[in-house]
Amino acid sequence: MTEIQGRHNAILEDRSKLMLTGVNDVERFDENTVVLYTQLGELTVKGEKLHISELSVENGELNIDGEISALVYGQRDAVSRLGFFGKLLR
Repeated sequence: MTEIQGRHNAILEDRSKLMLTGVNDVERFDENTVVLYTQLGELTVKGEKLHISELSVENGELNIDGEISALVYGQRDAVSRLGFFGKLLR
């Protein structure tokens, strides 16, 4: 098995505040879904009334507020296709 390089942490408080580290890019988001890429692959956050309250591309940190119902990890080797924030900050 190939070792994946990078670090990623997720802290969920009271199912209403999610703090993520190791975020490379946000692909897309709306009130029900946030699709992002971490250093360890794709992550989809599902819920209701989701809001990105803080994003630091330099530090790889992202905070999401709302009614969080699921965290779904995709492939570990999924790489950002330079989503909305990547294009905006390029």
